[in-house]
Amino acid sequence: MFTGIVKDVGRIIDVERLDVGRRLTIETAFDTSGIEIGASISCNGACLTVVGKCGPSFSADVSGETDAMTTSGEWKIGTPINLERALRAADELGGHLVLGHVDGVGRVVALDREGDNHRVEVEAPYELKRYIASKGSVTLDGVSLTVNAVDDAVFGMNIIPHTWENTALAGLVVGSGVNIEVDVIARYVARLLEQEQT
Repeated sequence: MFTGIVKDVGRIIDVERLDVGRRLTIETAFDTSGIEIGASISCNGACLTVVGKCGPSFSADVSGETDAMTTSGEWKIGTPINLERALRAADELGGHLVLGHVDGVGRVVALDREGDNHRVEVEAPYELKRYIASKGSVTLDGVSLTVNAVDDAVFGMNIIPHTWENTALAGLVVGSGVNIEVDVIARYVARLLEQEQT
């Protein structure tokens, strides 16, 4: 469980091919001595399991399924990665409840400056559009954001300077893929409504 509040922007420093999938090594400012093997870390919104540590870096295995269903298949040496450690019971819930389960990959269709803010519009996969609501929450590449407007499958957000400057979102361009996790509450409400209609 996460909050969507990015604590570090790491960088991929090694990619090793496995029989199935890949092992990624990510350099981080986290104190890795306090990270246990088997711990969960949100990496651009995908919950990955720490399988190794070396100095200021940790390694995580990415399955072929994860590479196919998230943007992780595009990650290579040098790719910046939004990082968040798993939520602890005493932590402040500053964003919203995030599971680290990517629901689909969206594409940036517009990117504009609005004063000091950045206006980003993303087209969601068709099957996710019903879970995205104006003034609701969404997670993009592990960052908790508020949706400002929705037009069919395209939704827009204003990203404040602090978020832009302190996450990997600053590297977005039109056409960039982004990992989307819809608000878990929206998903459960939709499921309840489906059951009531049957």
